[in-house]
Amino acid sequence: MYQMIKFVHTNIITDDWKKLSEFYIQVFDCKPLLPERDLNGDWLAKATNIKNAHLKGIHLLLPGYENPPTLEIFEYDKNEPNLKPLANRKGFGHIAFRVSNVNDVLNKVLNHGGSKLGEVVETNIPNVGKLTFVYAKDIDGNIIEIQSWQ
Repeated sequence: MYQMIKFVHTNIITDDWKKLSEFYIQVFDCKPLLPERDLNGDWLAKATNIKNAHLKGIHLLLPGYENPPTLEIFEYDKNEPNLKPLANRKGFGHIAFRVSNVNDVLNKVLNHGGSKLGEVVETNIPNVGKLTFVYAKDIDGNIIEIQSWQ
């Protein structure tokens, strides 16, 4: 029997969902997918295994696609501290955006409060093409890959 599988969203937990959402809207041209979320109840506590779970946030439409998956940005009433993001840490590593000019988008990241993790690099990937990319961080320190292919 065929099982339909479709990627839906990637979730980022933050201490200020409005501020982080605005970063992705301004830098990567994501679009809000209303309504904003304000969720709580026994169902959420059971699903998350967090007593009295309450979260707020929004889904952002990712650029470049019709009916795209979303970037889900949520904040809980109480967030647990996280480990410093590293490119080689187990678990979620980074989100990537393909752009026409890596340096221009990196400058937008920096101008909107993000930071650079590494250097802009150009390399040839055999049988794929020329890749220009850099790892940067959003305002919460989450790693973003900014890439361009030729």
